[in-house]
Amino acid sequence: MLTNASQVLLRNSDLVKDQTVLVLNYEGDTLPKTLLESASSVSALALDFHHHLIMQPYAAKNLQLYFGHQLPNQECFDSVIVYFPKAKALAPYLFNLAAKHLKPQGQLIVVGENKGGIKSLPKQLPDYFDKAFKADNARHCIVFTSELNRQAPAVKLQDWYSKYQLQTPQGEITICNLVGVFSEKKLDEGTKLLLDNLPKMQGNVLDFGCGAGVIAAALLTAQPTLKLDCVDINAMALASCELTMQANGLSANVFASDGMAQTNRQYNGIISNPPFHDGLASTTNIATDFVKASAANLVRGGLFHIVANRHLPYSDCIAENFGNVNVSAENNRYKIYSNIKN
Repeated sequence: MLTNASQVLLRNSDLVKDQTVLVLNYEGDTLPKTLLESASSVSALALDFHHHLIMQPYAAKNLQLYFGHQLPNQECFDSVIVYFPKAKALAPYLFNLAAKHLKPQGQLIVVGENKGGIKSLPKQLPDYFDKAFKADNARHCIVFTSELNRQAPAVKLQDWYSKYQLQTPQGEITICNLVGVFSEKKLDEGTKLLLDNLPKMQGNVLDFGCGAGVIAAALLTAQPTLKLDCVDINAMALASCELTMQANGLSANVFASDGMAQTNRQYNGIISNPPFHDGLASTTNIATDFVKASAANLVRGGLFHIVANRHLPYSDCIAENFGNVNVSAENNRYKIYSNIKN
């Protein structure tokens, strides 16, 4: 089933007839494959690893699929389609990336939901694109088109992240935060409670939903002998975490994983301020799947140590998978769950 944005693109597929097409930031469906009914070839870059896995079985010579924050090549295309991001700060980066992969006078196509900020696109397009033209408005989505009118600046990561110092209970750390990755430029309340109650960990540890690497950097600063895996589903978060590790002279294994499906070892500890949003909606499935996978991936005697909003349904799931529920600290908004696997 195609998302609303993809359905609107599909009904405008004549825009890319017989063209080479790049799709950036596509959603959780198979639109890149469906475009081959009109386009001569399609390449697609997913910034969400789950979306990449949905498409991966369809990879072919005329359907090149990538996951990450950039393409691994300098190929240029007749048209680039951008799905307007839910994190609006990411939009200018995607436009810059699109421009670097467009042929001169190449076509930019941007689609997004009305509630996601797409209406502001004409004001957001950089001046190396022509004025945006509204090509369609349907299914609560808008499709805009534009044309590349001059060469865009090179895409350099250092132009797209903020670097700042963060005071933690483990000492001062440097955070490198790319556009589109959640950051308050201060220690958020949940993470602060987690780090205020950081246990002694050992061996192989997993930081689940690592984001920009705040927990990872604080943990390794305090306990540098740990062998730390940092996983996330978001390409910009993973790149941010790698930059944060480098900025602090720390070392961790940072990689994409859909839940824990791509982890390949048993852990002595799992630590997290776990995500609970899927797109614009909050979901309890993320919480329950995470707890179940954690119990399966911990060695006997391994430590499960997370912070979560009080209203999220962790207690029943933890009790079911760990045999009991241990709340080691809490305040009026968050709880620290800290359980040992029997």
